[in-house]
Amino acid sequence: MSDLIVEAEPRTELGKNANRRLRASGRIPGVVYGQSTESVSVSVNPKKISSIIHSDTGHNTIFKLELNSEKLNVLIRDLQVDPVRGHLLHADFQTIAMDEARVFAVPLEPQGESEGVKEGGILDIVVREIEVECLPTDVPDQIQVDVSALEIGDALRVSDLTFESDKVSILSSPELVLLTVTPPKVEIEEEVEGEETPAEEGTDQQEVGQEASKPE
Repeated sequence: MSDLIVEAEPRTELGKNANRRLRASGRIPGVVYGQSTESVSVSVNPKKISSIIHSDTGHNTIFKLELNSEKLNVLIRDLQVDPVRGHLLHADFQTIAMDEARVFAVPLEPQGESEGVKEGGILDIVVREIEVECLPTDVPDQIQVDVSALEIGDALRVSDLTFESDKVSILSSPELVLLTVTPPKVEIEEEVEGEETPAEEGTDQQEVGQEASKPE
């Protein structure tokens, strides 16, 4: 769990115009909700939210949202981003009970260089994260995947993972393909026998024209 504290201020003015003024002041609108928390409209500093999203734990980061002198354990549940400029526009925060297990999406981190890649194959990552269930304090930052033994044509599934923890349960299907090693792409150009290239065809037409223009 992160020690980061993000200050949130209650919002009383709602609507598009109020949100525009809020963003112009350097903050963004947001909402805090949870099973034991009444939904509250707030404003936060977008730079702090962006730093959380781009941290190692990303969306799985649990941090404290300080609201009305109360520090709430929260996760970033949803974000709205400007599709053109990439600026944060809105954030949803969900309060978390630290003693209750919940589902998290944990990223996969390939380790090593596969034998197939050494032979010219391509490592194709099919799934970048899997679902696990655990207490918020036990969620792993990532799950490492050893790919060194994979040869061209091999696939690695959830059932092949060596991740072991008595505190974390993997929920994704055992048959889910995580990554494969595909053969190298080879481009083959075939020439059709008897087919003239544009240059050759142009040359023949030019010769015919010259013959026709010769005086008899």
